[in-house]
Amino acid sequence: MRAALFTREYPPHVYGGAGVHVEYLSWELSRLIEVEVHCWGEQWSDADTLRVIGQQPWTEITSDTSGQFKTALEALSLNLTQIKALSGVDIAHTHTWYVAMAGFLAKKLYGLPFVLTVHSLEPLRAWKAEQLGTGYALSSWMEKTAILDADAVIAVSNGTREDILRAYPEIDPARIHVIYNGINLREYRKTADTDALIRYGVDPTRPYVLFVGRITRQKGVTHLVDAIQYMPPETQVVLCAGAPDTPVIAEEMRHKFHEAKMKNPRIVWIEKMVSKEEAIQLYSNAQVFCCPSVYEPFGIINLEAMACETAVVASATGGIKEVVVDGETGYLVPFEADPVTGFPSHPDQFARDLGAKVTELLGDPQKCERFGKAGRKRAEEVFSWTSVAEQTVHLYMKLIADRKPA
Repeated sequence: MRAALFTREYPPHVYGGAGVHVEYLSWELSRLIEVEVHCWGEQWSDADTLRVIGQQPWTEITSDTSGQFKTALEALSLNLTQIKALSGVDIAHTHTWYVAMAGFLAKKLYGLPFVLTVHSLEPLRAWKAEQLGTGYALSSWMEKTAILDADAVIAVSNGTREDILRAYPEIDPARIHVIYNGINLREYRKTADTDALIRYGVDPTRPYVLFVGRITRQKGVTHLVDAIQYMPPETQVVLCAGAPDTPVIAEEMRHKFHEAKMKNPRIVWIEKMVSKEEAIQLYSNAQVFCCPSVYEPFGIINLEAMACETAVVASATGGIKEVVVDGETGYLVPFEADPVTGFPSHPDQFARDLGAKVTELLGDPQKCERFGKAGRKRAEEVFSWTSVAEQTVHLYMKLIADRKPA
C-alpha cells in the first residue's frame, strides 16, 4: 500500500501542531506501508518507504498578488500542482484546509479513497479573516467542499468530532473517526540540560511559567500576558512565541509585553520558534506550562509538556479536556467563548483564573512534581504514535477494500 499525505508543513518548515502531527505520523506509517508526503517548500528525499516531495505555489500567483487573499490562492494553486502526476498511490490523506482540495481532486481524477484529518475548523476561527482577508471565504469553501466529499474524516479528539458535526451538520456521523494525536516519548522526555535557557536569558535557578506557541488569536498568548499581573510579583515568565499571524497581532503582543515588562522585569520573550531540542529544555525546566488557547482541537503542546514531566495549566476548551486531566496532570481553567468572535466572553476573568491556577502551582512544588509524573505516565499510556499509525492504516485498508469492486 502507498499513501499520499498532503500537508502545508513538513520539516524543516514546521510552525504548528499539524506539522508536528504529519512529521511523526509519516515516519510511523512508513514502518508499516509506503508513504509519500507532498508539502509546501522546495525539497526532495527518498528514503526506503518514505518519500518527501516539496513544491512552491505557482509564480503567477505569488508574484502578482499583494492582497490578503494571496495565501488562499497559493494554496489552491499548489493543490492543483500536487495532484497532476500521482502515480502508484492507493489512498490520499490531507491535513488542514491548505491542502484539502488536493485530496478532493485526487479522488475525482484518480478514483482514490480520500481521508481528511481535521486539525481545526474554519467556521470556528472567525479571527482568520484578520489573517486571510477575503481569502477566508475561499479557505472556508475549500474546507467545506473537501470535508463533505471525503470518504473518511479523522477527528483528533472527541471534542473535534462534536465540532465537525456542529459546523457541518450535513456530514454522515459514521464517516467521522476519532484518532488522537501522539507524542514521540523517546524525544520528549525530561532533561536537566539548561544551556538553551541560559542562551535565551532565562534564569535556571528560579521557577518559571512557560508558554510555547505562535502569536495568533487561537493560541491566546496575549491573555497569558494579561494574567501576569495576577501572579506573584517578579514571577519569571518565559514566552516562547514567534511567527505572528498578522502585523496587527504582532504589534498588540509587543505593546502588551512592554507594558507587562515595566511592572515585572523577569518576563522573557523568545521571539522566534525554537528548535525541538531547545523546546524540550524549556519544557523540562519549567515549573508550570500554561496553554491559554481560545480554540484547540487537540493541543499537542500540552502533551509535549506532560511528556517532559511538567505540570500544565490550560483552557478548558476543545480537545485539551481530553489531554489534561484536571487535578491529576494539571489544572483546567474555565473558558466561555463569545459565540460570535470565539474570544473569551469575559477576558479579564479568564486572565484572573489563569493567574490564580499558575500562582497555586508556583507555591506548591510538590504538587507540580506529582502532576508532572502523572502527565508523563498518561502520555506513555494513551498517546503513542505507533498506535496512531496502526489505527490509521486500519482505516486505510477498510476504505480501499470498500472501494474495490466485488
